[in-house]
Amino acid sequence: MVITAAHVPAIVALIAGILILVMPRLLNFIVAIYLIFIGLVGMGLLRWLHM
Repeated sequence: MVITAAHVPAIVALIAGILILVMPRLLNFIVAIYLIFIGLVGMGLLRWLHM
């Protein structure tokens, strides 16, 4: 399976959801990282990852 830019948000959301279920205190940290990552992907700053 080839991971494309369309798959990245779904994979990150799945991992974040599982971590939140296991450790609810991580919610703020996970949401902050998710939002930063999605913002960087949206602005094209992670183009070096070939996404």
